[in-house]
Amino acid sequence: MKIIIAILGLLVVLGLALIISNDRKHVRYRPLAVMVLLQLVLGYILLNTGFGEYLVRGVAGVFDALLGYAGAGIEFVFGGMANEGAGPFFLNVLLPIVFISALIGILQYIKVLPILVHYIGLVLSKVNGMGKLESYNAVASAILGQSEVFISIKRQIKLIPKHRMYTLCASAMSTVSMSIVGAYMTMIESRYVVAAIVLNLFGGFMIASIVNPYTVKPEEDILEVQEEEKQSFFEMLGEYIMDGFKVAITVAAMLLGFVALIAMINGIFNTIIGISFQELLGYLFAPFAFVMGIPWAEAVDAGSIMATKIVSNEFVAMLELTNFPALSERTVGIVSVFLVSFANFSSIGIIAGAVKGLDEKQGNTVARFGLKLLYGATLVSVLSATIAGLFL
Repeated sequence: MKIIIAILGLLVVLGLALIISNDRKHVRYRPLAVMVLLQLVLGYILLNTGFGEYLVRGVAGVFDALLGYAGAGIEFVFGGMANEGAGPFFLNVLLPIVFISALIGILQYIKVLPILVHYIGLVLSKVNGMGKLESYNAVASAILGQSEVFISIKRQIKLIPKHRMYTLCASAMSTVSMSIVGAYMTMIESRYVVAAIVLNLFGGFMIASIVNPYTVKPEEDILEVQEEEKQSFFEMLGEYIMDGFKVAITVAAMLLGFVALIAMINGIFNTIIGISFQELLGYLFAPFAFVMGIPWAEAVDAGSIMATKIVSNEFVAMLELTNFPALSERTVGIVSVFLVSFANFSSIGIIAGAVKGLDEKQGNTVARFGLKLLYGATLVSVLSATIAGLFL
């Protein structure tokens, strides 16, 4: 039954992508088949083998250690603010982003990350049938973040045609920044976070190649990565620390706003029609939850969490997931994989704003296909969750 539902889910996702395709006749199915096979192999390894468990434990161990080190700084600054064992969400989950951002800055400064991203991108370009720029952007988005990645290719921004711009933005929305992976791991199981990151990478290429098929000519297949301005080590470190703090504050502000707004809207809907807004959305998203492999009895609750992520953000939805203790472990796993991406309405503004800051014309172009961008990125999340459901 799992296999049948997974095949159904795959067909639904690919069909929904074809519906909005710019050019159905030129969709290349061979790279698609290769990437589906890669997703199945990687999903099986990460979620269903001893080696995958060992790998995930290793990654989780690294982030646990980093969060522990971050805790030393947080305790020094904020010690005594919370009762023993009851640290506030902002301190325990968001502030470690500052420390992890600093580490990313150091790895950038000593040229470890640029080399890693460049060569992984080259390998991916051989698999996905896309250009070097698209492959670089997908990997770099997972390291630098969905807005910062565009700064690294700012020399090319104004020269990138609309169809390639869509792919770049879609991959940025489908991935997650490495600086907040540790925060996710404090809220959901590490193996689901790692699996989602890997599956989304290939899923993003798959959906983009259906929605927006094109071939990059050899003379157009150019990658020009902008070198950061030469800074001293401590200038760079201060900048990345402040960037991490801005991210933590931004996420905290969005959580405050979205959680309060959802509570108000739920109250209004309950008063008027006797059902909350999230429950209503749950019914709309239940069919998608079902094709991802979630039993129908749990599909409405799962659909509610999925919808919460899209209308607010993944942090709000991860918090919401804890309000459904009756959900089975398998359902929690599938939903968790779905939640690990930036596919939500606010990301449209973030990405369009980042591009507009570099080139106004291109920023306006991104804003115009914003909803199509969210549609595609959501399909990536559904696809990744469907693959994960096959092995949970």
